[in-house]
Amino acid sequence: MERQDRRAFLRTALTGAAALLAPRPLLRSVEPAAAARPAGAASRVVLGKTGIQASFLAQGTGYNGWSRSSEHTRMGKEALDRLLRHSIDGGINFFDMADLYGSHPFVKEVVRGIPRDKYVLLTKIWPRKEDWVTPSGGAAEEIDRFRKELDVDMIDVCLIHCMTDARWPEEFAGIRDGLSELKQKGTVRAVGVSCHDHGALKAAAAHRWVDVIFARINNMGGGEYSMDDTVEEVSKTLKLARANGKAVVGMKIFGAGKLVKPEEKDASLRYVMGNQLVDAMTIGMLSPNEVDDTVARIDKIAKA
Repeated sequence: MERQDRRAFLRTALTGAAALLAPRPLLRSVEPAAAARPAGAASRVVLGKTGIQASFLAQGTGYNGWSRSSEHTRMGKEALDRLLRHSIDGGINFFDMADLYGSHPFVKEVVRGIPRDKYVLLTKIWPRKEDWVTPSGGAAEEIDRFRKELDVDMIDVCLIHCMTDARWPEEFAGIRDGLSELKQKGTVRAVGVSCHDHGALKAAAAHRWVDVIFARINNMGGGEYSMDDTVEEVSKTLKLARANGKAVVGMKIFGAGKLVKPEEKDASLRYVMGNQLVDAMTIGMLSPNEVDDTVARIDKIAKA
């Protein structure tokens, strides 16, 4: 497997800036999406119409995440530092975080000293009151805290986390409006949602406010493999989303840890990549060996 050393990683630049979009009426389109043809896991792709360039593979930080912790953060600072730095050394510059995972302070330490335009930070606002969080109802307070936790001035992508209903655009209008204001100021470059329901995903695929969608996709489908519908139905929605200019980041590619055999992983990657369903994908790799294995599989399929 080809690898980039850290110096090569630091030389890789991002270009472009996010388009400024205010919430508008729904958009529907049947035009085909542009083909996603990554050269490999570490190759740079543009996320939809945002202008943001990121590695095709993102390093997830939220496996089994809850209450500001995850399998990643629970492994401790030393082990997680080692994992994240290994991903960076392999050319991955895209970090998938969330308030729910408590991963901001860990990522902060790893990217410290790297020029800000050389890596992509994606995080998520949890919109519902829980015992560990009381949402403000907007976004400014949350984003200000996130920036402090990450020690940065700007967040590349912020999503409203875990949408489970098609009415999310109305239910969380305050967060939408808050993120739009921050986007206009340049504090956030792109906005969107992560979806855990097909109705929510359909709404995201059509809504003009959305720049980026996190969508659960693999080759198996159904709730058993952490998808929101059959493979065929979810794939139709993802193609519509990409046709509408949304950046689709695939998650649950390995069925939330259920697709563990080499042939199962390869089959899912081939399906998702071969059918041009995503602009990028996030996988919650938990060890340097998992990173190497995943990168090698993506690289092989990309070159096939």
